[in-house]
Amino acid sequence: MMVKDKSSHPIVFAVSDSIGETAELVTRATMVQFNSENVEIRRIPYVTNNEYVEEIIQEAKNTSSCAIVCTIILPDVREYLIHLAEENNIPIVDLMGPMMKVFSEIVEIKPHLEPGLVRRIDEDYFKRMEAIEFAVNYDDGKDPRGLSRADVVLIGVSRTSKTPLAMFLAHKRLKVANLRLVPEVAPPEELFNLPPNTVVGLTISPEKLFDIRQERLKAMGLSADANYAKHSRILEEIEYANKIMEKIGCPKIDVSNKAVEEIATHIMEIIKKGEK
Repeated sequence: MMVKDKSSHPIVFAVSDSIGETAELVTRATMVQFNSENVEIRRIPYVTNNEYVEEIIQEAKNTSSCAIVCTIILPDVREYLIHLAEENNIPIVDLMGPMMKVFSEIVEIKPHLEPGLVRRIDEDYFKRMEAIEFAVNYDDGKDPRGLSRADVVLIGVSRTSKTPLAMFLAHKRLKVANLRLVPEVAPPEELFNLPPNTVVGLTISPEKLFDIRQERLKAMGLSADANYAKHSRILEEIEYANKIMEKIGCPKIDVSNKAVEEIATHIMEIIKKGEK
């Protein structure tokens, strides 16, 4: 003889083949509409086989008033749970089944049927946001302490796409610091203590840099005669930057006439080679 659960309040079983957070959140959102705190939610995660389903149904049968809310991706397990619930007159709400059916029809693509994908996507999102924040905090040599924490450090003269590249790579979950090289300011010592394969030197032809800096001056409403865009100054900066790169022994990429995506792909290849 089964002993009924003595709870005086209804119970909702939030059942999932992942952690069950979605099933619980939807249940709580529904409860709010009834201004009722007299409902217990029992989250049951990682339900991935029929034996576990049978245990849940048995527990539900022992309660005086209950319902099941499920977010099960695995079709066989989901269908078995629905079948047993209906067979035992236990109210059940299948949140994922109808959605999966509709999506399959409109996108004409088969689903992955992998529990826990949302959680993995969330983790990926937060890693990307962390990398973006890192790129902002350690842009243009703002804080030398970031150099040792970076996955890659980009160095080069001004206007060699260091910041756009750092942001692009951040969206690939890479922590990137960048440092502008100018003759008047010695690079921080931390730069020379890094493994050479974590530093990438960005080079550019004098002609291309001259054109870029001229356009930059026009955009800022400044005179084209500024020292910043003079040929002699550009050659001085490029020569200085090359000396620093040679001293470090880091790989170099010529960014002249290359798109950010192309340069970023080259940088990622360098990182992969360094990891081997």
